[in-house]
Amino acid sequence: MLINQPLLFEIQTKRIFPKPFLKWAGGKSQLIDQLTDFFPKDFSRYCEPFAGSAAVYWHIFSLREKGKLSFTSARITDSNAELINTYRIVRDDVRALIELLAAHRKSHNKEYYYQIRSLRPGRLTDIERAARFIYLNKTCFNGLYRVNRSGQFNVPMGSYKDPAIFDVDELVTASQALQDVELAACDFKDTLNWAQAGDFIYFDPPYAPVSKTSSFTSYTEKSFGEREQIELAALFRQLDSRGCKVMLSNSWVKPVLDLYKDFTCIEVKASRAINSNPEKRGKISELVVINYAP
Repeated sequence: MLINQPLLFEIQTKRIFPKPFLKWAGGKSQLIDQLTDFFPKDFSRYCEPFAGSAAVYWHIFSLREKGKLSFTSARITDSNAELINTYRIVRDDVRALIELLAAHRKSHNKEYYYQIRSLRPGRLTDIERAARFIYLNKTCFNGLYRVNRSGQFNVPMGSYKDPAIFDVDELVTASQALQDVELAACDFKDTLNWAQAGDFIYFDPPYAPVSKTSSFTSYTEKSFGEREQIELAALFRQLDSRGCKVMLSNSWVKPVLDLYKDFTCIEVKASRAINSNPEKRGKISELVVINYAP
């Protein structure tokens, strides 16, 4: 168990707008400027069912603060319960979280990493789970989140000399931006129980593989495969018929293009961040689907 340590510094934040404080495969930070061009200009509520690093929410929140967008509320969900618990703790008890992260940073080494990785989240408090999640995220290989069939995190430690485990400004600013946000650990299909006409919903699911060796869907103990891609496309159509404004990101591959052929499909370029072969880390095509006029 983690021991609560006294906070040795005052929490002060100078950053006005939030940004992702987690590393996340497929995070949308590098694409955010391209995606912004396709956001609807008018919507009532915002929902992001595949939260990940929540890069799009942070950006949309910032646009609202700048007076460039207007919406009444937001909902962030994910099937990864550890991720949603982390966002909830950032929202509700960021000071206690920073205390535990400071203890992690002070103790970090290889032996300590594997000791913390071996802990079972179910035996920890919610704050301890969140601190463990962020610590492992910032010190594991490439910031990957991968679990085995038992749901146990199994990514090896990364080769960082002095990893920046947390930033006070980032966490406090994120906490402020999450104050009125509904958070839920649930399946993406739960969106249908919440959505109504006029909502803007952005889907950023695990991408369909572009080759036989590129699939990476183990963000939880359940994979996200062809069946789930088909179910998501069906949900997209249901939300469209309900009068929602829907945007989706995915791979620019024929099976996915076929699923969304009745909607506007836009090609954007992104850098391939995770690949063992440096020669395959260039710009690749990604798909953005929208059901409204861009």
